[in-house]
Amino acid sequence: MTDQDWNPLLREQITWHWDNQLRARLDGLTDDEYFWEPVPGSWNVRPRGTGTAPVQGGTGAVTIDFAFPPPDPPPFTTISWRLGHVIVGVLAMRNAGHFGRAPVDYQSFEYAATAAEALAQLDAEYATWLAGVQSLGEEALARPSGPAEGPYAEYPLATLILHINRELIHHLSEVCLLRDLYLHRKAS
Repeated sequence: MTDQDWNPLLREQITWHWDNQLRARLDGLTDDEYFWEPVPGSWNVRPRGTGTAPVQGGTGAVTIDFAFPPPDPPPFTTISWRLGHVIVGVLAMRNAGHFGRAPVDYQSFEYAATAAEALAQLDAEYATWLAGVQSLGEEALARPSGPAEGPYAEYPLATLILHINRELIHHLSEVCLLRDLYLHRKAS
């Protein structure tokens, strides 16, 4: 058996999807698409004070809809909501916990009021995540993820990285599908 440098493989898994399937599909995202609510009662990012969910998180001009615990069934979520989740819950909080980013959570984040701003936030957090992962040696990849990572606390950091890769692929694919639905919706 030969020694394997796992770090490039972990990064290649997400960079291939990012470069070949995900990021280019987000180019040209409009504000109408970003805020579009395909069904009534959708969770969204909304101007402060206009949210309909029990919790409106965020510090800026817009907030994100939430509830703790979420209702069953959970509400449908918009592109803006899904991007907010990816930017904050998937990337920024992990960047803060592992790669020196300022601490942040769903309540303290300043959500994007435009599609262009959201894509800039996504690109910045993705770049921080990727650089952070690249900085990890084999010993760091093998250490436990830590208590802030819930069910991944005792698993190696490499396992958390694989989970984050899955989350990015999953949620950004949903955003791409919503863009397709928006494009093909019937004019009312």
